[in-house]
Amino acid sequence: MRSFSLEVWGELACFTRPEFKVERFSYPVITPSAARGIFDAIYLDFDPQSKRPLMYWQIERIEVLKPVRYIALMRNEVKEKVSLKSIQRWMRDPSTFEPLLADATREETGQDTKGRTQRQTMALRDVRYRLTAHAVLYREDHALRQKIEHSFERRARAGQCIYQPYLGCREFTGYFRLVEPGEEARPVPYSEKIGWMLYDVFDLSKPGAPLRPDKGEKPCVSLFQAEVVEGVLEVPPYGSEQVKKGVG
Repeated sequence: MRSFSLEVWGELACFTRPEFKVERFSYPVITPSAARGIFDAIYLDFDPQSKRPLMYWQIERIEVLKPVRYIALMRNEVKEKVSLKSIQRWMRDPSTFEPLLADATREETGQDTKGRTQRQTMALRDVRYRLTAHAVLYREDHALRQKIEHSFERRARAGQCIYQPYLGCREFTGYFRLVEPGEEARPVPYSEKIGWMLYDVFDLSKPGAPLRPDKGEKPCVSLFQAEVVEGVLEVPPYGSEQVKKGVG
């Protein structure tokens, strides 16, 4: 089993605290689920028949390489999006098509649940992290592990990704590079007891759960007590008792 480290950075980031509901207020550091998403964007292996992933990335450590700085933003957000099922239904029967009124007003729709809304966002600016993770296979296989590790290393070193990584929100683009063995990190002298932090929103023990919520996989929120010590956040394994899991 090999661990890989990525250096990740971006101009803006927002890792929303769920207790703030509609108003976005970011955690001071990246969450394990957002970090896992960056590794997923580079490489994830699938079963060719079921199309379900054969593994997931277990985040081990998050190192903060730049001081934590907040920035207040006002953002226009859409309240709904077109689902894949709706598109497929429209293709079968065009008469059922219903337009998505992104800029609809209450006078046009008679309700406030459609259109856009302006929301306050307390985001992070000028962030940089070093993320360390290893692949966890749902069924251990030496040949498959070798393939996953070699493929990830090759793609990360070349800067290749399946989709552009993002830092919490899709409009906050994330950039990355593979940290080569022997490179030392210099975390900032920052320590904070964050308290309960979002670990993930899916049950990682179930193959396919993080990628196929439309196939009956329900969200299963997990939390853990997070504490940054001298710029380093140690992340417990998903199966650890330190990770408190909800019911999906």
